[in-house]
Amino acid sequence: MEPLSLQDFARCLDPASLPRVLRVYSGVYSEGSIYEICGNECCLSTGDLMKVTQVCLQKVVCVNPGTGQTLELPPNFQGYFSPLSTPKSYRTLQELVSAKTPSTTLLPFCFMSTRSIVTEAGVVPKEKPLTLEAMEVYRGTRCARCNLGSQGLQVILHLPLTLEGPFWIWEPGVPQTLLQVLQDPALKDLLLTCPVLPWHSVVLRPEYEIQAIMHMRKSVVRIPSTLEVEVQDVTATSQHVHFIKPLLLSEVLAREGPFPLPTEILEVPEGAPIFLSPWVGSLRKGQSLCIYGLASPPWRVLASSKGQKAPRHFVVSGAYQGRLRRRPREFPTAYDVLGALQPGRPLRVVVTKDCEAGDESPALASVAVGDRLEVLGSAQVLGTQGQDIDVLMCMRLSEEAAEEEQEAVEDKGQEQVLLPLYLPCGFVEEMSDARRYSLADLTHRLPLPCEVKVVTKDTGHPADPLVSFPGLRLEEKITEPFLVVGLDAHPERCFEIPPRWLDLTVVELEGQPDHLAGPLPVATVEELSETFYYSLRKLPASESQAPPPRPPKSQDQREQRRQSCKEGKAKSSRDLGLQSPLLPKPKAKTLAEASKNVYSKISPQRKGLWAMKPQTQDPVLGIKPRAPFAVGRHPTNVPHSQPVLDPYADMDEHDYEEVLECFQKTI
Repeated sequence: MEPLSLQDFARCLDPASLPRVLRVYSGVYSEGSIYEICGNECCLSTGDLMKVTQVCLQKVVCVNPGTGQTLELPPNFQGYFSPLSTPKSYRTLQELVSAKTPSTTLLPFCFMSTRSIVTEAGVVPKEKPLTLEAMEVYRGTRCARCNLGSQGLQVILHLPLTLEGPFWIWEPGVPQTLLQVLQDPALKDLLLTCPVLPWHSVVLRPEYEIQAIMHMRKSVVRIPSTLEVEVQDVTATSQHVHFIKPLLLSEVLAREGPFPLPTEILEVPEGAPIFLSPWVGSLRKGQSLCIYGLASPPWRVLASSKGQKAPRHFVVSGAYQGRLRRRPREFPTAYDVLGALQPGRPLRVVVTKDCEAGDESPALASVAVGDRLEVLGSAQVLGTQGQDIDVLMCMRLSEEAAEEEQEAVEDKGQEQVLLPLYLPCGFVEEMSDARRYSLADLTHRLPLPCEVKVVTKDTGHPADPLVSFPGLRLEEKITEPFLVVGLDAHPERCFEIPPRWLDLTVVELEGQPDHLAGPLPVATVEELSETFYYSLRKLPASESQAPPPRPPKSQDQREQRRQSCKEGKAKSSRDLGLQSPLLPKPKAKTLAEASKNVYSKISPQRKGLWAMKPQTQDPVLGIKPRAPFAVGRHPTNVPHSQPVLDPYADMDEHDYEEVLECFQKTI
């Protein structure tokens, strides 16, 4: 078959003959044609095959042949069209007469011109039908006698045969619908008339969308018929051609079968691997896989190893058959203890680090190593500066009371302890649970996160890595569909792939794989890369959680640092004899004098904040306060009654704005 343009193929196509196989013959460039649709670039190279499945009429452009104006018509346009002329035009009136009237028996006939004709009687508008009645000599010139009918009047015109056109023979045909005109090859590029259009004659230019299937395309390719590509119809010689359609694992998961499904990898997502398992290296282009179906159960647990300098991260399947024993949880701050408290679940902790509550409020208490506390909940106390302080409310338990007698002792009255949430103290959970849990039972009975020790490995996973760790922290439970996949070369080694995070591109193969006898040997523990693990931990629940409270600034420390800083600057200025060039001459003073004037205004009450609190009995809780918490360093040659503050201990507490205000007041 001879090559033809996509426009001609679409216009002449019989919809009943679909599908048709086309070969790209040539494009705009020698390599092929490149076009862009909806932001997606597609290349049609010479020799490419496509199976056309549907041709849709998008719109029809009406062109006025005289002015070049255009008008778009929808495919469901209801007007009727009639052909006005033959396909051929004539340059002069002599050519028209010679072609149409070899004998006078064919007279009269109608014609028209696409240009206005100027005569003695007036101007004949373009595209106005004229009736040629006879040939005669008028005023010594051979002319065509024409009749112009206009508004019921008959006007006789004598047009010389040398008159230039172009001219068209006007032969009105039977009115037809828009689709009938477009499907008639004889009416292609002819002048048509339609009573509802503003122009007397038009030429129709239809535009189609060709939907086709091509090799290695996941979806149907949509090609506009206006693309300058020539194609050949090779349907008769291409019946054996099979078009490969890529398939994503997410699409396999969405269609839910049929399984098992033999496939071959076409493309692997780029980037660092998310799993650190040996089978990851086998996922490469050309590798044959067998997809056995959806993994069950669909939930997983994210876990991290404990007791190592660099923790390792795992995702544990709900089908894990190992046995686990609870381990006491460790909490670095009181805020973490409060986060672990669950309604209806008592929580007791033991202090592992001496902590001083500070002097933000007299209601706050200090704790020492070995103190046993029962966590009651959260509360607020009023600070010395009038601010609200979030605290952890606990009950101090007796150290010598036995476990069985503890409830009776508590009824007699126990000491209540209030700890600020920001207190950087160490706590460890007090528990006595020697039961061995399955993973499903543990996640059902206990809230996550929790710490466990794997005491019995999964018998179905000989290389279970979780047994080797002294502790394991189960972070959270996630629900995500996984596909059970096996390698054709090693059918005895199956693994689970999450299409959401590892979406391979595969192609479906013919035939059915061999069925494995018994349950599939699937690995229930997979190690995750650190980057991917922390990306999984970015869940909406974690993002909406409020950050831990920041320790408040101590008023004593702030005033003492401010005074030390200013006195140091004053002494330096006095020793060097510096004078500020920015101050006016009548009030020019050294920095030392300015500082002296500024800080001499400090009230005695504020100066009294320098004194350390005496080591006396607390009037509220009856607890002797320990050394001030995080106040500063005490050199050996300085008495403890004169604390030496470290200027680098809390750099964010310098009040530069207040110093600037003081200087402005001095000026």
